[in-house]
Amino acid sequence: MRRLTALCAATAGVALVLTGCGGSDSSGDRTVTVTGTGKVQGTPDVLNAELGTEVSAADVSAAVNQAGDKAKAITDAMATAGAKREDIRTSDLSVQPTYGTDGHNITGYRATNTMHVAVRDLPKASGILSAAVQAGGNDTRINSVAFGLEDNTKLLSDARARAFDDAKSRAEQYAGLSGLKLKTVKTISENGSGATPPPMYRDTAPGAAPNINLEPGQQTVTFTVTVAWDMG
Repeated sequence: MRRLTALCAATAGVALVLTGCGGSDSSGDRTVTVTGTGKVQGTPDVLNAELGTEVSAADVSAAVNQAGDKAKAITDAMATAGAKREDIRTSDLSVQPTYGTDGHNITGYRATNTMHVAVRDLPKASGILSAAVQAGGNDTRINSVAFGLEDNTKLLSDARARAFDDAKSRAEQYAGLSGLKLKTVKTISENGSGATPPPMYRDTAPGAAPNINLEPGQQTVTFTVTVAWDMG
């Protein structure tokens, strides 16, 4: 009995979880719980851009009107270049005072009109952004551009399967090291997934180059799952 108790204590600190170190062989007396990871790569199918215009004027109304006119010109240019109008929406509108060198006297107002555009026909993306820059001129601001996976259902399914296979392989190894075999699955817990690429292009300065080169590359979808098995 002392030897059996010592064996139970020795196994308590390892990743392999063994319960019920007594003599019963019934299902559930011994379990192993492991986490598996699955990764797959896919080609982005959408480009998301935050862009717009920033203008300065002597009064609020002039600043807002000028920013609105430039934003409309940018929107029209992107639509002509191939963006769908339903994929263009205003994401931010702001007006801020500008001050003189003393930091107290207001010398004018700065208005920004920012919009979000989603481009799903990726071969047209460069032309759409170039058209926006040309329409807005030196008042154009491109805040961020990032490729994404709008429909990642198939990639998630593949990553999930790989994660489960990875977990099973680990569990089988632990079971073999313990002189046991895997039996039935007790629990499955999804721990999360995601594909968050950094922006591919960023320019907050005026006069962005009209010839914009964009490379979608590949994105990785990662999925993790925690699975517990009975062993016997």
